[in-house]
Amino acid sequence: MPNKYFHTILFTLLFACLGFSQVDDTLKEVNTDLMVVKDSISMKREPINLLAPSRAAFYSAVLPGLGQAHNKKYWKIPLVYAAIGIPVYFYIDNNNEFKRYRNAYKRRLAGFKDDEFFGTVSDEGLINAQESLRRNKELSLLIAIGAYALNIIDANVDAHLLQYNVDENLAIKPHFKYNERENSSDLGLTLNFKF
Repeated sequence: MPNKYFHTILFTLLFACLGFSQVDDTLKEVNTDLMVVKDSISMKREPINLLAPSRAAFYSAVLPGLGQAHNKKYWKIPLVYAAIGIPVYFYIDNNNEFKRYRNAYKRRLAGFKDDEFFGTVSDEGLINAQESLRRNKELSLLIAIGAYALNIIDANVDAHLLQYNVDENLAIKPHFKYNERENSSDLGLTLNFKF
């Protein structure tokens, strides 16, 4: 029995001594050249300019697209002019057509039979065309006014979002992964919190 305890103690001490006889690993040394230190300058944020959104909205109200230029979103300027210009074009076109049909109807009421629509369009057709063109003209005007208001709202919201804090402490990102087993794509959203 004492021989059994002796072998156990000897075996334990032998492995304990072998554990201390290892050479220190060089990877445990801290290399200060490779240390990453957070830059205190990058952590400082610019103060929020509370007047920037209202200034951008004012600029867009004065001249459509100027608020987008103030926000440095130059690619939106052609979209603003297209959104306002197309309804204005249709307003002018419908107004000119409305005047043609109205003048022809007035000439017929006066007793003349030499208008450009005589023989092809009846009096009832002239009245229906005037109503349709008036409705289209008013609808085009409403769309142009809506696009103008949307231009102002977009400049204001975009200026607010420029001041929004976007950092990696709170992030939501799309997650795309190809699943080889099922031969399909996995889609999802990843939500990250860092405290």
